[in-house]
Amino acid sequence: MIFTEKKKRIRVMFVPFHDGLQGVLGGKVRLKDILPAVKVSAEAGIDHFAFGGGASFQTSYFDLNEDPFENMTTARETVGPDVNLQILTRSVCGVTLTPQSIESLQLQAELLKKNGASWSRSFDYMNDVRNLIHTAEPIVKAGMHLQVCITLMGLPFRLDKVHTADFYIDIGKRLLDSGLPIDSICLRDASGTTDPKTLYDTAVGLKKIMPPEMLLWQNTHDTASTAVACYMAGIAGGVDGIDCSVQPLAGGAAQPDVRSMAYALKGTGYSLNVDHTKMPMIEEALGQIRSDYAFHPAATTPDARILSFPLAGDAIGAIVRMMEKEGILDRCGDILAEFPVVVEAGGAWTSDTPGSQQYWLQALNNALDGRWKKIDAGFGRAILGYFGKSPLPPDPEVIKLASEQLDLPPCQGDPLDAAPKNIEPARKALEERNLPVSEKNVFLVLAAMEPGKTIDLNEGILFLTGRSKIDIPWKRIDKPEVAAAPSPPTHAGPVTMECTVKENNVSRVFTVTVEPVSMQGAPPAEPVAPVSAPVPAVEKMGVDVRSTFAGAVELTDILVSIGDTVRKGEIIAKVEAMKAQHDIVAPCDGKVTAIHVNIGDEIDQTKPIMTIS
Repeated sequence: MIFTEKKKRIRVMFVPFHDGLQGVLGGKVRLKDILPAVKVSAEAGIDHFAFGGGASFQTSYFDLNEDPFENMTTARETVGPDVNLQILTRSVCGVTLTPQSIESLQLQAELLKKNGASWSRSFDYMNDVRNLIHTAEPIVKAGMHLQVCITLMGLPFRLDKVHTADFYIDIGKRLLDSGLPIDSICLRDASGTTDPKTLYDTAVGLKKIMPPEMLLWQNTHDTASTAVACYMAGIAGGVDGIDCSVQPLAGGAAQPDVRSMAYALKGTGYSLNVDHTKMPMIEEALGQIRSDYAFHPAATTPDARILSFPLAGDAIGAIVRMMEKEGILDRCGDILAEFPVVVEAGGAWTSDTPGSQQYWLQALNNALDGRWKKIDAGFGRAILGYFGKSPLPPDPEVIKLASEQLDLPPCQGDPLDAAPKNIEPARKALEERNLPVSEKNVFLVLAAMEPGKTIDLNEGILFLTGRSKIDIPWKRIDKPEVAAAPSPPTHAGPVTMECTVKENNVSRVFTVTVEPVSMQGAPPAEPVAPVSAPVPAVEKMGVDVRSTFAGAVELTDILVSIGDTVRKGEIIAKVEAMKAQHDIVAPCDGKVTAIHVNIGDEIDQTKPIMTIS
């Protein structure tokens, strides 16, 4: 039990409107549905909010058709000028999933500050100190509070070289010795898999070397139901601030409820700087979230199995929903079995974003295609050094495979130097489409750019042209009763039509004649004389090419045209599943005789992409 004779108030960053939404609902919640609760929270005296950044920034215009910068401005207006609004950034990736140039990161910082952010929490999932130092300059220049993170994770295998208290303390020492103008340090455990003893020892060691006025913060998700214990250990070791949420956006993949922490600290001499008795009012203001949105059990229920496959809390809900939608949830066990394999081969980077997705997608490829038969682009670029230096050297054999499959040499220098300079390409894309070329629009486009993605599917372009795809996890709503549809008209004579029969990927089209059927209650139709010359059936041979995913995925590219000759195994199209590109290959030799869909369409296995004859 922790206890202090000298009373200490623990500061709280209130996270339901960022980490809570992201962890429980994948961030796919409209601003208007949380704004009443934001207002009530500010009125309740909460003075520090997490609001935006990371996945929630892109989710705004990728899935909700909302401007993330306007959302931040509205939040600032709602909470007032004196409240701290914190943005989360991913070191070299900023608010995206791919490395950005330093110019892009500077534009990002300026726009975030301009639209209401006052704190920037910056983490690097590789714990690459070089990255943290270099990407801090734009944050400092923009005038925001700089909080640098040491990212934590419990390893899914036994190893005492990394992810220990000494390992984390050394990272903190190198940051402090660098001369970086740090305002505070955060111990960030996105997967909730670090044990309390390691957290306690890390906090004690860091407080010994930190300036006394510098705050030490702690963030953890409650994925394995250990968050309160971990916060208690951190506080006992000297932590000054923690992240907390409120129901229904607390627990599981999110952070603990304020009330849980207030109760755990009762009588210890420690207390929170927020009034836990105000939480019912905030919870009530979130009533529309509870009533209208579908909460997935995987995101709301702690699961101790996460200790063996440390996924980021804010990725769990999104991953499970995508797997259900794309029809591969039945392969979850096979994917999880590969997780420790890819963690060790990759170099033991943490499961913070985008590291968690990189691990997951490579585990997915291993499960679906065979171990290392297909290297995921993100995982491959990570082990090749394009995101930074991993804690341990990656497996050299996997490095070789990644370089060969991606046709990419290892990155020997600074990831920021190797990052694409996307400001001008984004500006050009806007000009070519006669869209306003503002700094904000340029950033919305460049933040959605990914290697291999066509600009016509860029979510920034789709948003600015009014073509965003809306993907909100609504509860199933029963359809109201409607009047019966009028009966279809009858036909006086036989009707001739085509009928397609599919068997074993072979399509046959027949021409058939259907005799009319009399309507119920109507007088019997006069007999129709048989057709003297029946139309012969015409068979058209062909093999339909379909998605390899049973559920709904987006078609991102078609690499052939009608009339092209293809060989069996040739890549002829691509789909996006689990936020990654997957190849569709020709099932046979032949000629493309029909293309049935367009790039950008959502398809499943019931809808053929093309026909090869």
